[in-house]
Amino acid sequence: MTGFYVGAYATAPVTSSWDPEVQTAYFNGLKAIPGIRGLEHPFTGALHGHDDAWFLTNIDPHWDFVFTGIPGVMGRLGEDAGFGIASSAEAGRQAALAFYQEARQAIRKLNGHLGRQAVQAMMIHTAPRPAEGVRPDAAALVASLQEMVSWDWDGAALVIEHCDTRIEGQVPSKGFLTIETEIEAVLEVNRNTGGNLGLCINWGRSALETRSVDGPVQHIEAARTAGLLRGLMFSGVSGAEGPYGAWADTHMPPAGATGTFEPSSLLNEAEFRRCVEAADPQALDYMGIKIGVRPESLTTEQRLAYIESALGMLQRAVG
Repeated sequence: MTGFYVGAYATAPVTSSWDPEVQTAYFNGLKAIPGIRGLEHPFTGALHGHDDAWFLTNIDPHWDFVFTGIPGVMGRLGEDAGFGIASSAEAGRQAALAFYQEARQAIRKLNGHLGRQAVQAMMIHTAPRPAEGVRPDAAALVASLQEMVSWDWDGAALVIEHCDTRIEGQVPSKGFLTIETEIEAVLEVNRNTGGNLGLCINWGRSALETRSVDGPVQHIEAARTAGLLRGLMFSGVSGAEGPYGAWADTHMPPAGATGTFEPSSLLNEAEFRRCVEAADPQALDYMGIKIGVRPESLTTEQRLAYIESALGMLQRAVG
């Protein structure tokens, strides 16, 4: 594998309103960091949340991309508890399918601008969370996936990014389907359609679900054993109260000895290495980091330093 993906939107400078000058400086800093193959890019309903033209002008034309629908999914769940491709509510399932149709158009727009297949994957999520009158449902997920694999994704692979599921006695962050249900659904759809759907594991979300550093390894091994592991993204998490929250999906930076890190994070160099070894990086389509940083007042240079430190850790784990 050559180069890594960065969920740079999670680390981007925070301003009271959209400030293209600040964001341009941030993107220029990203371009100067060695080892970045491309971006994990958030899809919320349009190619860019503020300005498609700005985005197309400021990306590195050599970058590749992995789209993630989770920011848009969570935004819509805030308005409609039944939204999601795994929804037992048919209206919510159809709304989610329409959302991913919009994502498909954004992928085509980006590929067309760059004149190549730059978008490698579209990460999808098995919303909704359980709520009054609605639940995530395996049959609904299968129905949605079978329709989605029939669409033209302009070369992008469809990948379910596993999020934490509902566990008795603990408050979920996402509360979507179990990884076992997701694996079964993907295997069924691949058998029925000849498709090549896969899974991505996010370290922080799996550790959050299991309340353990062993959870990500278990999820990696389950997806790999099923022949479905396509991606691996590293975000930290911790059970300690603090600016990142306890067991919160805030993409905490990893812990480390030298560089810019977060001491309370459960993600460290040993866990990077353990997961990389479990995943077999040469068999993956993509791998990378996604970190949020605190406090919000951190400068662009400080934010870039966190990215560079985390990427260095991942590079050492891969060897």
